[in-house]
Amino acid sequence: MAISFFLDRNLKPGDLEEIKNQILASELVDQVTYVSSADALARFRSNFPELQEIIDNLKSNPFPPSFEVKLKEKILSLQAIVYFMEKIKSLKGVTDVQFNQEWVEKMESLSRIVQAVGFFLGGILILASFFIISNVVRLNVFARKNEIEILRLVGATNTFIRIPFLLEGFVLGLLGSLVSLFILFILIKTFPIYIGSSLGAARELFSLRPLTLEQAGWLIAGGVVTGTLGSVTSVSRFLRV
Repeated sequence: MAISFFLDRNLKPGDLEEIKNQILASELVDQVTYVSSADALARFRSNFPELQEIIDNLKSNPFPPSFEVKLKEKILSLQAIVYFMEKIKSLKGVTDVQFNQEWVEKMESLSRIVQAVGFFLGGILILASFFIISNVVRLNVFARKNEIEILRLVGATNTFIRIPFLLEGFVLGLLGSLVSLFILFILIKTFPIYIGSSLGAARELFSLRPLTLEQAGWLIAGGVVTGTLGSVTSVSRFLRV
């Protein structure tokens, strides 16, 4: 995502440096590139060779110098971008700014919808995992009724009988979260290859990024908690000890 700030042609080098420093001072900015009038004209000639004759007939270079600002991938919000643009535009020597705000607003709205759907589906998957693990543990409890009765007869405590089933739920939740991490890793690697190229300009907005260690830890912890709770529920309801 980029913003172009067009500049007065008569700016002195010191003024250019001051504007650049003001841009770089923002936490939204990743990179700043100065494009002179000559560079802009050369770029136009390269991109639109069919308009070469029109450019040759002009008496002067119509393109002003500019700063092209590349924003960081993880930006704060559209409001933060607009505030940043207004701040830089108010500087002396900045004549105009180019930024497709309407497109970004639409993409931001779409991103919020996708995020909400993701949370909804995630909640359904968590509930499904909970009930699946609970039923698996319940079946194992029924399959081991005889062993449980023998343990009771020899004086085993309730906690001793419950522990294997709780560990089973713990392990199932752990394995499920690890499999999820593996699937996410595959998706992150294959998405740009098979799907990302078809998104065009929206590719950056919807690009998949690897999970951080903290996020991976939360995913594993969530799987373990879900598995353990499913096991506890099953044992409490179906294991009469």
